[in-house]
Amino acid sequence: MKRALLLNAINPRIGGVLIRGKKGTAKSTAVRSLAALLPEVPVVTGCQFSCLPNAPQPVCQWCQQEAGGAGLAALRQVRIVDLPVGATEDRLVGSLDIEQAIKTGEKNFEPGLIAVAHRGILYIDEVNLLNDHLVDVLLDAAALGRNYVEREGVSVSHEAEFMLVGTMNPEEGDLRPQLLDRFGLAVEVDGVFEPAERREVVRRRIAYEAEPFGFMDGWDEAEQLERSRIIRSQERLPSVVVPDEILELITDICAEYQVDGLRGDIVMYKTASTIAAYEGRTVVEVEDVREAALMALLHRQRRLPFQQPHLVTEQLDNMLEEFQNQARDRESSDGGDSGDDDRNDGESDRSPETPELDPPDDADEPDAEQPDATAGGDEWFEVGDPYAVQNLQVQPPDRRARRGAGRRATTISGDSSGRYIGSREPPGPVTDLALDATLRMAAPHQRTRRETAGPDAATLLIEPWDIREKVRETHTGSLILFVADASGSMGAQRRMVAVKGAVMSLLMDAYQRRDRVGLIAFRGTSAHLLLPPTGSVEMAQWQLQDMPTGGRTPLAHGLYLAMETLERERLKDRDVLPLLILLSDGRANVNLAGEQRSSGRSVSDEVKGLATTVAEARIPAVVIDTEQGFIKLELAKDIAEAMSARYIKLDDLAADHIANAARDEFPAQGLADPVIT
Repeated sequence: MKRALLLNAINPRIGGVLIRGKKGTAKSTAVRSLAALLPEVPVVTGCQFSCLPNAPQPVCQWCQQEAGGAGLAALRQVRIVDLPVGATEDRLVGSLDIEQAIKTGEKNFEPGLIAVAHRGILYIDEVNLLNDHLVDVLLDAAALGRNYVEREGVSVSHEAEFMLVGTMNPEEGDLRPQLLDRFGLAVEVDGVFEPAERREVVRRRIAYEAEPFGFMDGWDEAEQLERSRIIRSQERLPSVVVPDEILELITDICAEYQVDGLRGDIVMYKTASTIAAYEGRTVVEVEDVREAALMALLHRQRRLPFQQPHLVTEQLDNMLEEFQNQARDRESSDGGDSGDDDRNDGESDRSPETPELDPPDDADEPDAEQPDATAGGDEWFEVGDPYAVQNLQVQPPDRRARRGAGRRATTISGDSSGRYIGSREPPGPVTDLALDATLRMAAPHQRTRRETAGPDAATLLIEPWDIREKVRETHTGSLILFVADASGSMGAQRRMVAVKGAVMSLLMDAYQRRDRVGLIAFRGTSAHLLLPPTGSVEMAQWQLQDMPTGGRTPLAHGLYLAMETLERERLKDRDVLPLLILLSDGRANVNLAGEQRSSGRSVSDEVKGLATTVAEARIPAVVIDTEQGFIKLELAKDIAEAMSARYIKLDDLAADHIANAARDEFPAQGLADPVIT
């Protein structure tokens, strides 16, 4: 991680770095500490575009006019600009200065966060939660080194040389492959420390809190040495040479790993050159290519849905070994050693060990809390073959504005993102001014207002009641919560295989449409939330594969936990669009208190009471009856009726049947806040 950050600091044209890791792995800490390590940059005091002294940008009015073109130069620490997950497009790229346009009629550009980040670091925490179109804009600007703005009558461009750093927790959902490819480098952080290392981290943290300035003074010399090395590397980089045979090796590696497009080849070329400059050399070597491949190809390999990034280093090492053997054979045939005087410029920068990027094993994932089970009664079933599902088209029941990202449902946007489809009178402070609609409202009254205001009135007179804001249309995702019966009865005739296959089919659809998913399993004496609602459908897949079967059937506890989970989600996000999918045969024999009942009478009443509560809460639901055999009690059908849910038998449990049931459920419900389980 630190290596990738340093390489991008030396050469921002690499294209940024994506840091993947679970919570608590110091991703944000590493990025924020980088700014103090980098050399200070000269800027014009007061300039919003961080212009170089005596080299103002045409778009910068401060440097062109007020500062007289030269301005007062000053040294400033490299700036870190944080991009919030809820940022709007105009805040990011810049927009028309509305206040100035209304007052003077001039089209002045108001710079956004990309302009502020010029010659600095643009940091996005939880980049996987950012709207896709904003990520596209950012990556375009980072790759081109320039920000182009074409909106609201403004057509400008300005320099945007910044280091782009994104961090993400894969458990909360991944970026689309198209966006992953746009990041120059990607690294995985596992955060596994030995006890001695953990103790050292604690000691340093306590020492810093006790005396911050003294602690920083103790590291000042080491930081200065690294800062000097970075400056030398930046100066050396233009003179680094990549031999033809090394370029051939780079392209061969990308072809062998079946990397789509040519961005991987170009990034490897730039990264290997930067590594050589950092190590004090002017010629790229084989080991530079290996290290560059570990960071540039991890996220670019072709992979199927749910497949985690995995770089097979054995294949890479074999190619590099073969290349070195061929090089030695050529040297032998040429009559000896060609010398390596040109491989080092005399500096003695120490080369750290090449970092290994061993992909995380499935076994390294955090184990979900497993339900209590009767001794010796657990079975594990494989996941059945998934099917292609029809579109699960979730339509919001109202025209209320919502925030969110995804491609499941079309809704009115709750922010400044999305397609402009109309205007309205603002219910509160204006956040997205519809200039055209405002002018149309004000136009018929201009003659009267000028007569009232007198000859010195402005050209255009706008009153507060003329103001209109934009209505935008965007796409949003859904929350799908599965409540699965994992009791012993599901093992009969291997019914769990078919149920897991159906759930997997819906997870594949959710992966493509960026939905959030959750998984509840009930067995033994209680229900357990195996996976809290999350954007990571990969986590749902892991939990589904590892879910055991056995024990009694606490169906009431499963329904209770489902309602509790959905209510908690609705309190956190009132825009949630949820659906509850219950997969069970309806044979409950454990009550909410965890007591086993052989008769099942009181338990059945308890289950139906909870099902009625689901209906009263107007939670749309689907009940999949997993009962099989010659004699069928159809207890699940009674539960579906009490729940006002769609009822489907296991015999009809093809994936397209579940998809149709979930799709048909939403238009039939007059819901203020639909819920997907």
